[in-house]
Amino acid sequence: MTSYRALLGRIIPVTALLTLSTTANAAANLESDDFVGISFWLISMALAAATVFFLWETQSVSGKWKTSLVVSGLVTFIAAVHYFYMRDVWVATGESPTVYRYIDWLLTVPLLMIEFYLILRAIGEAPGGIFWRLLIGTLVMLVPGYLGEAGYINVTLGFVIGMLGWFYILYEIFAGEAGKMAAEKAPPAVQSAYNAMRWVVTIGWSIYPLGYIFGYFVFVDPATGLTTAGASESLNIIYNLADVVNKIAFGLLIWYAATSETKAAQTA
Repeated sequence: MTSYRALLGRIIPVTALLTLSTTANAAANLESDDFVGISFWLISMALAAATVFFLWETQSVSGKWKTSLVVSGLVTFIAAVHYFYMRDVWVATGESPTVYRYIDWLLTVPLLMIEFYLILRAIGEAPGGIFWRLLIGTLVMLVPGYLGEAGYINVTLGFVIGMLGWFYILYEIFAGEAGKMAAEKAPPAVQSAYNAMRWVVTIGWSIYPLGYIFGYFVFVDPATGLTTAGASESLNIIYNLADVVNKIAFGLLIWYAATSETKAAQTA
């Protein structure tokens, strides 16, 4: 435990230092009426704070849950770093930071799906197929979305294929092997958290398609077929809202399951 505390004592100050160093220049350029930039700022700091919380709380849970909380901390840390850069791109140029956003998602969304596998592994021997199916589902969801937003393929085609990947993930965590294992083997606290995580992926992730729709189908000039200025603002505000809900809330649900089961085991 002492060595583990010492490791946290090194990681958390580094996180704080990175946060301070990457925010030093952005504040001077942020306008009071730039609500998209303000949303980037708020979410980047919330993600940094969540990282410290999840890493610190690993000291309060049993060993089988530590990896899940560390992964939650990695998700928020990776997202925070990317949000620092995305915020600066928006404040400096007013353009949507598509590349940074998808780099973030390509790293963090698979980690979120791995969390389902880890929470199942904490309650029993989870088959490796669950891990690979969820990973493939995330790639099918994200890669066409990026190709559509970046202009490599038709935006409608990218949207449709990405939605199919999302539906595949929903099937796996509700009716597939992952869902069946959670229903049959999970204790009440873990099952409650797992069910909440599923609804985060269902309802929380539905915010992302809304951002895509507003960004590429709603705010379009009918005369030219090009997106208007409002498209970029709407897309980024909606994506930012989705990220703060899905990444932080998702980690908090895992923290709840971990602390609840740990306390139940200690009092048994």
